[in-house]
Amino acid sequence: QVQLVESGGGLVQAGGSLRLSCAASGSISTINGIGWYRQPPGKQRELVAGFTSGGGSNYSDSVKGRFTISRDNAKNTVYLQMNSLKPEDTAVYYCNVYSRGMSYWGKGTLVTVSS
Repeated sequence: QVQLVESGGGLVQAGGSLRLSCAASGSISTINGIGWYRQPPGKQRELVAGFTSGGGSNYSDSVKGRFTISRDNAKNTVYLQMNSLKPEDTAVYYCNVYSRGMSYWGKGTLVTVSS
């Protein structure tokens, strides 16, 4: 099993920045997929950024060039640096990992961007 805890959300003005963190614990050596998702109010959850199997990263078109996913293996933590935030980035942000064929989610952290 894998446990995930997100942090770093909050209220920020448009144009500002936030860095989200996702701390993983448990069977982290079995993790083979990591991503950040978000769920805007009244909408479906969507993929924001993730690591590819080749070691690279991919991003949704809506955040490309503004968000950066990174990881610190020594701290078992994945980050999402969010710059040039827009009101439409307002959402609950979730960390997701795959391990042994199972998908694990954190409880999410709320990001609110005011105009």
